[in-house]
Amino acid sequence: MIDYFNGILSSKKQNSAVVEVSGIGYEVNITSAACDKLPKEGQEIKLYIVESTGMYGGVVSHYGFLSKDEREMFLLIKDEVPSTGAKKAMEYLDKISKSFADFKSAVAARDVSMICSMFGFTKKTAEKITAALKDKITAITVSDSQKWAGIAGSTNISEAVAGLVALGYKDFQARAAVSKITNGNDKMPVEDIIKESLKSL
Repeated sequence: MIDYFNGILSSKKQNSAVVEVSGIGYEVNITSAACDKLPKEGQEIKLYIVESTGMYGGVVSHYGFLSKDEREMFLLIKDEVPSTGAKKAMEYLDKISKSFADFKSAVAARDVSMICSMFGFTKKTAEKITAALKDKITAITVSDSQKWAGIAGSTNISEAVAGLVALGYKDFQARAAVSKITNGNDKMPVEDIIKESLKSL
């Protein structure tokens, strides 16, 4: 079983890369978000690997990740979310790569609205993910910090976000502004949160 490839980045496309290891080029499936973080072609790279065989056997595909955290999240999604194979898990991972920490927090808080608005999932998919991962995601380690800390599970903050949305702002704009103002402090009155947030919108 391959744990990682440490070699030279031979080529890269939006959803795949070729890594040369000891004279052999391995094609690796990656997310679009990971592609944007790859070095230039010809430079050294290390990708953590998951090997996956199709449902009916056949060719072994390699899925690559820039960190062990990403790989762990991918495996959790693939193994625990119903009807989710490797390719679908990669699609989900690409969306949540905006902020693994916020995704983890939103799932733990059962905040379906945030999963939809911040990560682009449909309500049906967000509910399926939440139901499958809510009791398991806390065991996952993530190295990034929350961008929208304190939003999930806070009544005052959620009400302020709803108020801004009612005023015509996009959900993600409202959440980003409220997070910046409150910095996780859910004791601020809703009116004050909205008033201060409007200054930055």
